[in-house]
Amino acid sequence: MPRLRVARHSDKKGLILENAARLFRRKGFAATTMRELAESLNIEAASLYNHIGSKDELLQSICFDVANAFIQHIEQAEAQRKSAIESLTDIVRFHVHMMTDRYDAVFVANHEWKQLKDPFLSNFLHQRKLYENRLIALVQSGVRKKEIRNLNAKVVVFTLLSAVRGLELWQRNKNGVSKKELETVLIDHLFNGIIK
Repeated sequence: MPRLRVARHSDKKGLILENAARLFRRKGFAATTMRELAESLNIEAASLYNHIGSKDELLQSICFDVANAFIQHIEQAEAQRKSAIESLTDIVRFHVHMMTDRYDAVFVANHEWKQLKDPFLSNFLHQRKLYENRLIALVQSGVRKKEIRNLNAKVVVFTLLSAVRGLELWQRNKNGVSKKELETVLIDHLFNGIIK
């Protein structure tokens, strides 16, 4: 029986999650079979169950790994006590890195979360709402400190999140725009506008 080969600094479950995220993004969670996942790893389907319990467990791990990365990053940004604009810029930069470096997993967390079963679905939605509320509080803090114009904080946050989520289009049509240029231009547009 073939063995699962992993890079020196990787782990088997991590490799399985990467392949699962890629397949879930391409085919959707519901349409992806464990047999296809095993084939993508060049192992027997039964061997997968030595490392994971179910396809649902894979989706849970992917969604919560992504959610936890964003939560952990906003906690770090809050702890640094920078200006609201510096913190928001750092957070947007982190979103760009997640969308470019961990695209498959972020795509799955953005689109396939609906396939989670309770209590995981409720927990995931709760985490997303808390994250949005922390961003809103950060914008409101910037408004109070006169760093940000007096705008509706929810609209500002949803604009920032929508802009970063729009990087899915960049992933499909990279057309010679580097990751660094993408990050620089996006941050400049979001925080300085496009009017000359």
